[in-house]
Amino acid sequence: MAETEDMQLKDCIALFVYTFTFLLGLPANLLVLFVYVRKASKHGATPNVVYALNLCLANLVLVAWMPIKAMETLLQDWKLPAPICLIYSFFLFSSVYGSCLFITAVTVGRYLSIAFPIIYKRYRRARLSCFISVALWAVVLIHLSFALVAEGGANFVSVKGDISVCYDHFNASQLAVLLPLRLEMAIVLFIVPLIVTSFCTLRCVTLVWHSNLRPIGKKRVLTVALTTLAVFVVCYAPYNASHIVGFALKENIDWRTYAMLTSSCNVFLEPVVMLMLSPAVSRESWEECADGKASSATLKGFGIDVTVLKVLQMSRDHQHYLRRARQGPR
Repeated sequence: MAETEDMQLKDCIALFVYTFTFLLGLPANLLVLFVYVRKASKHGATPNVVYALNLCLANLVLVAWMPIKAMETLLQDWKLPAPICLIYSFFLFSSVYGSCLFITAVTVGRYLSIAFPIIYKRYRRARLSCFISVALWAVVLIHLSFALVAEGGANFVSVKGDISVCYDHFNASQLAVLLPLRLEMAIVLFIVPLIVTSFCTLRCVTLVWHSNLRPIGKKRVLTVALTTLAVFVVCYAPYNASHIVGFALKENIDWRTYAMLTSSCNVFLEPVVMLMLSPAVSRESWEECADGKASSATLKGFGIDVTVLKVLQMSRDHQHYLRRARQGPR
């Protein structure tokens, strides 16, 4: 009896999360889409815009399938045709891992713009970012294709007792192939991006901390950087941990479904990060720049390109040096 009540409580929590995610995630991602499309139409596409739009696309795909996830949780049964389960699982997991990789891409771009602004400017092209985006999606889709095919195609919807379930119960032969694939996906699509994201975030924090930026500017940039890393860990760590634990125990662990709840939360948490990175919400930084009070790290931390400002400043310094050299020692 207690176990049944516990399962009902978990299902109620899951239903609430899926419903809340849909209601909040849909308008949030549409807002991000509007902000970045408008920016691209006015000022042209930048790497940050390209990655943000791909991240928004991944989130909208997840939002679109969230009602089916909620219906499955509510009915405790898969009522749709078996082919829908395959399509549903494919888009669900591709959205999760696609978001994971594009957050990493945004973080890497922000770090390069701060640490190597002049060099980064040379390769800061929307065409290159589009190529990288296609490559990232290809990596995700190839991994998912192998993982979903390993499940067994025709047996995608399995029966447990008197209910049907989608992509949740596997036999020993399926697990023998699926568990190593999940482990490899956790390493390639989560652990490696986590290491890269952590390194870039910590380097950004270090560079900003040792800059001459005002305390309020430092706080703003550090908040963006650390929030991005926190969202990455909170949203994706539990679900990928289930892959590692499942491989270690040689079984499809029961709490894997509930670990997916945090991954669903990225739908409304990531738009917050992307809006913080958007120049549209950092007008104060431009005002500080106009007043000469902000360093370039502030603007770059918000995804604003200030390489031109740095080049102009270097040019002015060089001209001042030449004038002093012509005057000679006094």
